[in-house]
Amino acid sequence: MEATLPISAAPDVRAAQPKQARAAAPSVSLPLRFMLTGLVALLGAVGWIIARPSILASYHYNQYVIAATHLVVLGFICTVVMGAMYQLVPVALETKLYSERLAKWQFVIHVIGFVGMVWMFNVWDMKQVGHFGSALALGVGLFVYNMARTLWRVPKWSIVATAITAALTWFSLTILVGLSIAAAKCAYESTEGLATAEGVKQVVGGLQVVAGIVSRFDAIGAMHAHAHLGVVGFFVMLIVGVSYRLIPMFTLTEVQSKRRAALSILFLNIGLAGAVVTILLRSPLRIAFAAIAVSGLVLFGWELHAMLRARKRLVLDWGLKSFLVAAAMLIPVCLLALVLSWPSLPMNQSFGMLENVYGFLGLFGVVALAILGMLHKILPFLVWFGVYSPHVGRAQLPLTSQMVSERAQAGGLFAYLAGLLVISIAILRESELWVRVGGVLLLASLLLFGWNTFKVFSHFRKPQLRPLPSTKPAVV
Repeated sequence: MEATLPISAAPDVRAAQPKQARAAAPSVSLPLRFMLTGLVALLGAVGWIIARPSILASYHYNQYVIAATHLVVLGFICTVVMGAMYQLVPVALETKLYSERLAKWQFVIHVIGFVGMVWMFNVWDMKQVGHFGSALALGVGLFVYNMARTLWRVPKWSIVATAITAALTWFSLTILVGLSIAAAKCAYESTEGLATAEGVKQVVGGLQVVAGIVSRFDAIGAMHAHAHLGVVGFFVMLIVGVSYRLIPMFTLTEVQSKRRAALSILFLNIGLAGAVVTILLRSPLRIAFAAIAVSGLVLFGWELHAMLRARKRLVLDWGLKSFLVAAAMLIPVCLLALVLSWPSLPMNQSFGMLENVYGFLGLFGVVALAILGMLHKILPFLVWFGVYSPHVGRAQLPLTSQMVSERAQAGGLFAYLAGLLVISIAILRESELWVRVGGVLLLASLLLFGWNTFKVFSHFRKPQLRPLPSTKPAVV
């Protein structure tokens, strides 16, 4: 009978979705539109790498690398994370999303913003990057406001809420710094004598001031500081913080040391703040702050291991395995961070390509893989909830684990890891051929993920409902 249990008793979802959390969650169409858009962006980015392997096989400071990076970061990672947060924050913190309508408008603005930015980066029109970036910033502002008002309703504050608040703060700062860097690369004409609205004049005047300040800093240092703000401050912070809620949900365990969990968030915040400033100033002290941030991630790994050892659900599905592999990828990324932070390291071609590997593994090996792993859990549940929740107690329903192919999940993870390995070696060897081979492996992994997504969404078209077994006594 286990295969026909309703959601309230199904072993693969019951821990993740108590009744009060289900009532707080928004409609499934909201997070799904973000997630599907993000997956399309990721497919486009991997296809771009295959078509133009020099994106990874050459130094990362050129227009095509920057355009492709923003397609991954803004188009895939940001979009999926926003959709996931609209679903998971109310569930994880047992509150209600402030405004679903505001989130729908934010989605439209966000898509216009990131598509325009990627396009303008590709043709290197920085003024238009700033214009589309302003649209993106408006969308981010609406997202942060919506999340802030949602967090304000949290009945009981926790380390998860603290991590989410810190991540939103770093995200806002990332967008501000990004717009400032774009402004520094533009030449703004005077608005005197023009029939321009007063508000526009003030904005242009502000951009002129910002451009003057940012232009005093080294361009590559500013870009690296901006990248760490976004990737570590927003994405890694969220991965660490939300893990303290999702891992207990999905494995039937609990946080083993609240003090250790709190210190991991504290050290990560302190290390990031110092690292961003020292990267921007090219200070040798960046190695110290990198070590503090790494210490926070070590504590996270320690606590993650302790939670898994204490879990009651011994069998881990492939979605969780993918997420945990992504967490393990923090080990080589942290080692690279410490090496690249060493003050006396020579700034040569090998150093530059090592930076490429660091950035690639940080984005694709940690953040993107963690997101894909959680999507293996989230997408089936969202579709299950949208299709089958009205039928609970009225029919025999499938489990979310029965909506996907585990063989496709396993094959996708192995293909993805093979792609990471091949591309990392190819970057160091500056081999466009092998970057393309690794890109094909990543594409194969995503196609397997897409096949599972198709299987999940097929339940919208053809629900698998069976009548409940008869409870009438047998006739003798």
